[in-house]
Amino acid sequence: MKEQNKNFWENKYNSGNLGWDIGYASPPLTAYLDQLPNKDIKILIPGAGNAYELLYLVQHGFKNVYIVDIAKAPLDRIKMQLPNYPEDQLIEGDFFDLDLTGFDLIIEQTFFCAIAPSLRPQYVLKIKELLRPKGKLVGLFFTFPLTESGPPYGGSITEYKAHFSDYFQFKVLETAYNSIKPREDKELFFIFESK
Repeated sequence: MKEQNKNFWENKYNSGNLGWDIGYASPPLTAYLDQLPNKDIKILIPGAGNAYELLYLVQHGFKNVYIVDIAKAPLDRIKMQLPNYPEDQLIEGDFFDLDLTGFDLIIEQTFFCAIAPSLRPQYVLKIKELLRPKGKLVGLFFTFPLTESGPPYGGSITEYKAHFSDYFQFKVLETAYNSIKPREDKELFFIFESK
């Protein structure tokens, strides 16, 4: 398994080696975001990368959205696209060191499957810490076999249930019906509520 540090991710972004980057907000996520009535909720997007979901949320009137990424390159691009966006909500740093709490919603888009599988238990605990009680983790997981040749690393519905069941109530965990063609039947859409 490759070591994934800041340099690893900076090189990915600077070289354009972004096979998971579809160039826009993912349809299963936009369908979910479109039905959110409260534009004031506090949202986090970890491992945001080029943060298409942030751009989508801002275009739809959400202002209380934070992103965090270990790499500087994608954050610089976002600052160019959203020059007036609050700098303190665009965080360059390690998700696991994030010192914020009280999020109503955390959006998971390719981050969980991009980190080393050995960090998955730590991810679950960090998400639980960041969310307010009854806060939601919503997003997509890949459903191809777990591999050491990632990222992305994949996983299975059984594994995801095992990781999250102690800390979250599963509201939805099913094959996404509206994935893009290349990911059809390879993504699980989920809504997990913090216990």
